[in-house]
Amino acid sequence: MTTTIDKPTTPPDDGGLGFELKKRKRWPWILGAVLLVLAVAAFIAVPLLNPTKSPNEVAGATLYVATAEGNASEQALVEFIAKEVAPKYGITIAFRGLADSNTINRAVSEGEVAGTIYQHKLWLSQVLEANPDFKEEAAVPVFRWGFGLWSDKYTDVSEIPDGATISLYSDPANEAQGLWVLERAGLIELDPSIDKAYATQDDITANPKNLKFVLLDFAAQSRSLPDLDAAVGYTEYYLAAQIDIEKQIFAPAAPDDFAGQLTIGSNYKNTDNIKKLIQAFQDPAVQEFLRTDPSVKDILLPIDAE
Repeated sequence: MTTTIDKPTTPPDDGGLGFELKKRKRWPWILGAVLLVLAVAAFIAVPLLNPTKSPNEVAGATLYVATAEGNASEQALVEFIAKEVAPKYGITIAFRGLADSNTINRAVSEGEVAGTIYQHKLWLSQVLEANPDFKEEAAVPVFRWGFGLWSDKYTDVSEIPDGATISLYSDPANEAQGLWVLERAGLIELDPSIDKAYATQDDITANPKNLKFVLLDFAAQSRSLPDLDAAVGYTEYYLAAQIDIEKQIFAPAAPDDFAGQLTIGSNYKNTDNIKKLIQAFQDPAVQEFLRTDPSVKDILLPIDAE
C-alpha cells in the first residue's frame, strides 16, 4: 500500500482575516502624477502665451490712478474725480499708492495702472531717459504744485544777505525749477539763450549777492530750513514738516513745463478707457476743486493760478 503525503501549503497572507491581499499596480499612480505635472505646467504656460489684458483695454474695469504712497493731496484729488467726475464719463476710477518713481512709471507703462499725476514733463523726461523700455507720455496738465522760496530767517526777498546759502533740490528737473524761481525773485540771472526748464548752475550769468547753493532732497531740505538762509521747494513738504505757510516768502506761478501732468501708457492712449480718463481729468469740476477744497489748499493749485 502506497501512502501519499501531501505537501503542506503556505497559508494565505491574509493577516488572519480569511481573505487574500493583493498588491495594486503602481503604474496608474505614476501616470496620474505625470498628468498632474503636465496640467500645472500648462496652467503656468497659458498666461505667458496669452497675457491677461490690461484693465485699460477692458470695458467696465476699474482704472487705477497712482501717486506716491502718503501723498494726501494727490490722493484727495484722485478720489474726488473718482466719486464726482468719473461717473459722468462712464468709467470707474480708484486711487493706488505706490512706493517710488520707478514703480509708478513701470506700472503705467505696462498697463497695470491707467495713469499717474505725480510728475511734470521734465521729471517724466528724466525717467524715460533712465528707463528706455518705459512707454509713457504726458496726456494733459492737471494742476500746478505750490513751489517757492522759503526762509526761517527773513520775511522778504530783499532781506536775503550777501553770501547767503540757499538750497535747491538735488534732481536736475527741480533744480532747474528752483533756479527759475530765484531768477523771478531777482536774485540771479540766467543765460537768456537757454531753455530755462533745463537750467543748471552753470547757466547763471549774474549772481549779485554771491549766493551759495547746496543741493538737498525733498524731505532733507525742509528739515534743514533753520540752518539755511533760504530754500526753494514744494509747499507740500514744508507743510508736512509743520512749517507755517508764512515762511514761504516768494511763490510765482510755475510755468507750464512744471505743471503736474496726467501721464498715461503710450500703448493704451487710443483705448476707450484712457480717452474717457483724459476727459474726466479735463472736466471743469477738477479746476473748481483745486480752487476751493481745503484738502489741497496751497499744495495743488489750479492751472490758471497766478
